[in-house]
Amino acid sequence: MQQLFEISERLVNTVNTKFYRGLYSRMDANLRLTEIRGARGTGKTTMMLQKAKQISESGKKVLYISADIPYFYKNSLFDTADTFYKYGGEYLFVDEVHKYPSKHKQNDWSREIKNIYDAFPSLKMVYSGSSILEMHQGQGDLSRRKVSYSLQGLSLREYLQLYHQIDIPSFSLDQIITDHQKLSRLVSDKIKILPVFNQYLKTGYYPFFMESMENYYPRISEVIGVVIDSDIPSVSDVSNESLHKIKQLLAAVATTVPYTPHLSNLASELYIADQRTLIKYLNLLEKADLINTLGAKVVGNKILNKPLKIYLNNTNLMFAIDLKNTQTGTLRETFFYNQVGYAHRVSYPQKGDFMVDDRYTVEVGGKNKTNKQVTGIEAAYIASDEIEVGFGNRIPLWLLGFLY
Repeated sequence: MQQLFEISERLVNTVNTKFYRGLYSRMDANLRLTEIRGARGTGKTTMMLQKAKQISESGKKVLYISADIPYFYKNSLFDTADTFYKYGGEYLFVDEVHKYPSKHKQNDWSREIKNIYDAFPSLKMVYSGSSILEMHQGQGDLSRRKVSYSLQGLSLREYLQLYHQIDIPSFSLDQIITDHQKLSRLVSDKIKILPVFNQYLKTGYYPFFMESMENYYPRISEVIGVVIDSDIPSVSDVSNESLHKIKQLLAAVATTVPYTPHLSNLASELYIADQRTLIKYLNLLEKADLINTLGAKVVGNKILNKPLKIYLNNTNLMFAIDLKNTQTGTLRETFFYNQVGYAHRVSYPQKGDFMVDDRYTVEVGGKNKTNKQVTGIEAAYIASDEIEVGFGNRIPLWLLGFLY
């Protein structure tokens, strides 16, 4: 236990606090149980350590632990929390919770967290894990106990702050739609935004680009491998053969995005038994933040709904997987869906490229894109690339990177 305290103190005291994600200020760590979900590489660990440092500096006793360390091969989360609590512990941060090695079949990580929650009412607990935790059907029902936050990769706004030290507040979608000219000038007066936007599309989504630009794409490839080989099996009962099929499916999607799937043909090509299994695999890839599926307005369980289009989750994945064959149109649509879909409902409309919140119809294109596809539709807009400032219903595409 002493070793855990030493590691925690070292990590908490040395975490970089020059840059904070937008989610940081919205996250309330004073709740009894807080969950942070997100894809690998999006900065969950850094944000947890920053929050732990802030709390410890206020005089509270904090312990940060990662659930995948050898200490937990023999020791349990509950016993660790018990000892920490007896020594005056007040805030327990548990990272990579889905990697925790269960001690027996009837006591997975969710059951242990539930038991900690019930046994130590004054102990605050924050845990993080893969974005696929949403699929986890654990033995401990945490849904009524936890408050959950989702952390995705950097927005264009956050990239601008981290890489160029330009701090601009986020804008709501309604603000952007009604006042996009003013907001565009606010940004473009401070920096030439178009070249920054183009660089962000290639290398700006995952915060670890700051560590080594040379190794950025190989590291993304490593992340993809760990997600499929390790994270998905940790929350879903899938065989090694199924994991191989999932990799093949991702490769098929990546080379033709936005992929308009003919599910029967795709299942046949990949030797997948039936369409329902194929949709399950797509759902796993989506929950793992590797793809985004676009369908009509969702009714009922999404896993049963056939996607009408499939995108990679973000534009950096496009360059990492298939650097030579990125299509400009797909790049634009992928950026739009990734940024807008984080906090808004996005579906496939009868006309145009996207429907947002069942309210706005959006066509995505270049600077010469016309209104032809959305003529006669109320609340229709063009998200236009290659322009600094828009006019009327033509909104700069890059401005949608300031939603969070």
